[in-house]
Amino acid sequence: MEASTRTRHARELFAPLGPTYDRYASLLSFGQDPRWRSFLVSRIPPDARRVLDVATGTAAVAIELARADAARTVVGVDQSPEMLAAGRERVERGGLSDRVELREARAEELPFADREFDAVTFTYLLRYVDDVPATLRELVRVVRPGGTVAMLEFGLPAGAWRPPWELYVRVGLPAAGAAVSPGWRGVGRFLGPSIRDFWRKWPEPRLLEAWRGAGLGDVEARRLSVGGGIVVWGKRE
Repeated sequence: MEASTRTRHARELFAPLGPTYDRYASLLSFGQDPRWRSFLVSRIPPDARRVLDVATGTAAVAIELARADAARTVVGVDQSPEMLAAGRERVERGGLSDRVELREARAEELPFADREFDAVTFTYLLRYVDDVPATLRELVRVVRPGGTVAMLEFGLPAGAWRPPWELYVRVGLPAAGAAVSPGWRGVGRFLGPSIRDFWRKWPEPRLLEAWRGAGLGDVEARRLSVGGGIVVWGKRE
């Protein structure tokens, strides 16, 4: 399957950021990104011994999944070799090379057998794919019946929190990104419109229905940090 313009743009946007990604993702989210990742990992039950982390980036979630259970093995996949290189350095530094494997692959076409994993996680992925329902079906395909699928994504705050969020993503985030590096300036300018566009096309009720349509039951969603993040999870039927 040939990469689309959308997925190529995502790969090019984040390619230079691997060595600094985790530090500045935490800083520019006011420390919320690590909290959101921890909540995502907490949705994966202890009996999930083999877990796939899609859009693993620098392997932050994959590492946390492995540390959560000493008997667990994790495979992380990402389309960016540059981000994976940074992830492999983190895995080695953490002494987890025997339990965390990183591979280059795309979410739309996973190189794994049906029902191969006990659980799947993915982070900041669906904004970068062309066909959300088809991607969800592919993610569900590799999970055993009863296994958990869980995602983390940026959310849109509502009510009184929306104006401060808009001010930050329109002015503060681009300015802060520009102060870090040209690469982060591009990310700062891109994120706000990307998040708005995704939730305009996929409001929460429609997104949760797509999860159910992909073969997931007991679907739940939790908004975090006044709606700036959202974690969704469910079980394969």
